[in-house]
Amino acid sequence: MATKGSRMSAATRRRVERSAGALSTGAIKRMEANLDWYRALSAEDRSWVGLVAQAGIAAFIAWCRDPSAQPHITADVFGTAPRELTRSISLGQTLDLVRAVVDVVEDDVADLAAPGEEQALREAVLRYSREIAFAAAQVYAEAAEARGAWDARLESLVVDAVLRGEADDSMQSRAAALGWGSVSHVAVVAGATPSGDTAGVVDGLRRAARRLGVECLAAVQGRRLVAILGGVEDPLAVARALGGHFADGPIVVGPSVPHLFAAGRSARAALSGLGAARAWPEAPRPVLADDLLPERVLAGDAPARRMLVDQVYRPLAASGAALFETAAVYLEGGGGLEATARVLFVHPNTVRYRLGRIATVTGYDLAQPREAHVVRMALAVGRLAEPAQRPWRRGVPGQEPVMPPSPDSNPTGTELEAL
Repeated sequence: MATKGSRMSAATRRRVERSAGALSTGAIKRMEANLDWYRALSAEDRSWVGLVAQAGIAAFIAWCRDPSAQPHITADVFGTAPRELTRSISLGQTLDLVRAVVDVVEDDVADLAAPGEEQALREAVLRYSREIAFAAAQVYAEAAEARGAWDARLESLVVDAVLRGEADDSMQSRAAALGWGSVSHVAVVAGATPSGDTAGVVDGLRRAARRLGVECLAAVQGRRLVAILGGVEDPLAVARALGGHFADGPIVVGPSVPHLFAAGRSARAALSGLGAARAWPEAPRPVLADDLLPERVLAGDAPARRMLVDQVYRPLAASGAALFETAAVYLEGGGGLEATARVLFVHPNTVRYRLGRIATVTGYDLAQPREAHVVRMALAVGRLAEPAQRPWRRGVPGQEPVMPPSPDSNPTGTELEAL
């Protein structure tokens, strides 16, 4: 590079110096004529691009004076513009800028170079433009690294705020900076952290979510890996597809919430379920946090206890004494139709009908062992939540207990059904 530069005489260098302003102007005019993206820039960004073009020509002239010196292109050329310019102009567009300057110089080589030095000047411009292109790539790489590190820090802060339930202004501004200001259908997934580099774990999880068309914020917090998924219609299916990025063990999916700022509720449920999941070894992987309500209650989760009371116990109590009694007796007797019918003095078909009604009211089928376990736990925590009642196992809390008829009374079928 120095050898090529040394072929230019002082006369050629002076001609290039005198034409610096005209070359910069010519480059800007060429960009205005040929580049749509340049015309679409704001006036401020266009002025910065013009300064970069001028700085590039000035740096080339300085290099021509001393071709043996190592050119400090990044500082001399791109140091004139703010790093924020990389957000407005892509690397490809920067190369368009370099190409425009080179084309202008090449067009004027005959006027700029002293007689016989046209080829030397042309080669010098091409070699220097190559250095400019490499310098531009370096600037954009550094900007991408800095932006990636900053985004990772913001992501970690947002995930931490969600887990803490702190949906304040700072969390909202950080989420907006990450592009999550308008993301809906959000759910939190929690599992164990796999071994290896944690940064690679998070990056791999994020890339996999992107391939599924899902937004993802992820963070490693000690031995657990937490992912906040956005734009998910079926969180369980997405969590199943991402299961390979978690270590062995349970993966718990919190309930879907409308947006990120309500994700604290989903996060609390997912983390509570993750802590309690080992109490249900046969749980599917992944599993919904709401399917772990009994285990979460045993672990001391107050919201889970309220959910069982509100979703199972109270609807069942409000449905009347017959259904409530049937559920209690059926569960206490081990789930037998005949045994339940004998205790209640009704026909087995009546028990079967009531079990169907119970499934409709509560959403749980007592004929299924797992669902029966959920209802049994709901009855227990519901009774504890009610004021003390008379010590009779049947009847609905808050009502007078219903006493069974005496076997000697020989009730009619209508009376049995009423019981």
